[in-house]
Amino acid sequence: MKVAALQMVSGTDLQRNLDIAAQLLAEAAAGGAELAVLPEYFCVMGLKDTDKLALQERFGAGPVQDFLAQSAKRLGLWIVGGTLPVAAPQSAASGIRRIYNTCLVFNPSGQCVARYDKMHLFRFDNGTESYDESRVLLPGTLPVTFELPSSDGCTWRIGLSICYDLRFPELYRALSADVLLVPSAFTFTTGQAHWDVLLRARAIENFAFVIAAAQGGLHENGRRTWGHSMAVAPWGNVLAQHPEGPAVVMAELHQQVLVDARARLPALSHRVLQ
Repeated sequence: MKVAALQMVSGTDLQRNLDIAAQLLAEAAAGGAELAVLPEYFCVMGLKDTDKLALQERFGAGPVQDFLAQSAKRLGLWIVGGTLPVAAPQSAASGIRRIYNTCLVFNPSGQCVARYDKMHLFRFDNGTESYDESRVLLPGTLPVTFELPSSDGCTWRIGLSICYDLRFPELYRALSADVLLVPSAFTFTTGQAHWDVLLRARAIENFAFVIAAAQGGLHENGRRTWGHSMAVAPWGNVLAQHPEGPAVVMAELHQQVLVDARARLPALSHRVLQ
């Protein structure tokens, strides 16, 4: 199965971001991809965190969801819609508006077949940069997988995660998937230090392919993201990657590679702590 990790440098203009995503999705489809993964917040990187509130969509309806559904159907692609802001139930008692950072999966018929709300919310402060997603976001509560029957005759179990989730290996063990997807917007600071090693570690410890689609470059809001979208094999070797700027990172996944790696070193069956 051929997959594509799409890298973007999203800005504040929703339509422009969707236009760029459309170009990258078309390039992925033309290259033979069956599955294309967009990065976290592919639809918007606002000037401030609360800008997401204005673009939130009710699950099942909205311009971003329409774009993903129509693109999947038009291109005949499985599309993982990075993330988009999805409305959450509001507590009248708290008076605080929050949303979900949500990853949606659309099949080639344009149907939404999976939804995952980001479980782990990023907080970071090094004295110069400061982030706290909990000011705007509510965390999800459940791991999510979906099945993808590919043209090679294999059915792949695909596990969903988002960005900061990458630091929590117990999530990936719970997913027990063949392919782990990580749409992200890692900061340049944390990405430079940890991105590569975390992605390779999740691949190695789960004997799974990892596909990471990232934001990569300098954004209108002044934030710089690390990029380096990549595909990693179950043995931990990097199959393809791209440093910065918009790109389509393609890789061919073979289920036999997965089977051979797990047979060669059956560590998953040697687990003592569950």
